[in-house]
Amino acid sequence: MRDLLGQLGDDDRTVLSRLRKRGDAWIVGGWVRDTLTEDQTGDLDIATTLRPDEVKDIFPRSLMIGEQYGTVCVRLDESDEDEGTWEVTTLRSEGSYGDGRRPDNVEFGGDIEADLARRDFTINAMAIGNSGELVDPFGGLGDLVSGMLRSVGDPSDRIGEDGLRIMRAFRLLDWGQKGVRGLDSDLSDAIIGNLAMLENVSKERIGSELARILSGDNVGAIVTQMHSHGVIGEILPGITAGVGVDMTSNRRVNLALICSADERDGGELGEVLGRLLRISRDDSRAVAFLHDCRNVSLDAQTSSIRRFRVALPRVRQEELVSYSNGMHRDTSEFLDALSSTEPLRAGNAPLVDGNMLSQVTGLEPSKRLGRLKGWLHRRQVEEDLSKSEEVLALLNGIAWAETDPNQWPNLSWP
Repeated sequence: MRDLLGQLGDDDRTVLSRLRKRGDAWIVGGWVRDTLTEDQTGDLDIATTLRPDEVKDIFPRSLMIGEQYGTVCVRLDESDEDEGTWEVTTLRSEGSYGDGRRPDNVEFGGDIEADLARRDFTINAMAIGNSGELVDPFGGLGDLVSGMLRSVGDPSDRIGEDGLRIMRAFRLLDWGQKGVRGLDSDLSDAIIGNLAMLENVSKERIGSELARILSGDNVGAIVTQMHSHGVIGEILPGITAGVGVDMTSNRRVNLALICSADERDGGELGEVLGRLLRISRDDSRAVAFLHDCRNVSLDAQTSSIRRFRVALPRVRQEELVSYSNGMHRDTSEFLDALSSTEPLRAGNAPLVDGNMLSQVTGLEPSKRLGRLKGWLHRRQVEEDLSKSEEVLALLNGIAWAETDPNQWPNLSWP
């Protein structure tokens, strides 16, 4: 086993040292799990025998973010914009969870094993003591090595205490390059039997956990398990989930792929996802765009390639190709055409502005003038015109004076 304390930074040692001058302190949580598996570690969480007010006394700049639950966000004395924080929590033994999310009451304690006994999964129920010794009363290290996700104690009790643990379980199934952890059969049954507990969890927390799941290394296999356990249907009620799609490395694309069989248009789907998952407006728009392209093929014609480049920002281009691959579409011809098409000679900006177009056509500023400018810009891009005279010459071949401007094409993709 690797030297656990050797992974600590100087500030980590400072925080632990100051706490241990007044009481006992253990490193707990995900840092322990990730350090044991040599994964990149995140923030250091600490459990201590000290009460919140005692922690605050040691670190006056601390934030009392969850004092009623014994949690203090520790900040060191030095002022630094890039300073770290440490979540320090008094050892606890909890009662019932009346709301299915938070304990009804919290009793502070002094026993690290009792504190670990209230945690969710064995691989999260380990601690590191003063001299680097591993405290592992529930076999977390063995499960970590074998790749098994098990609950601490009775899985129905653990899931029944906090519905978010359902989402967290699927996130922890991701074993990185090693694949997917095994899901203990009793825990699997407990998830299926307690799906209603997700109703007690805020939409923001569900959305946050789902985003982390969809950003993982083994998204496809894990989403498949979420489907089979009924979790996707529970967190996305009324949305027809896509089957047979291939997940990607992009969480927004993956969310769009999950919803790809839904019959709503993109705008409506984006609004629904916003309500169900509290995703950002940018994420909602990205998913909406991809959903509206679910039946669109990637046209490899040069004119379409040019318009694709100009009309869509780079991130949309990349997401659309990834989405198309996830939908099992052959994108090789399109990508070959994309890479071989030369940049536009005149760049992306229109060569004819509104003032110039108004002088030539006699049109006053209006919707017709604006739409005509957009139409000409599209033709400029598709035909790679490089002079304003070439663009204006197009006016002789299009019926811009009599037809309905609402029917004119503009510079968009598809």
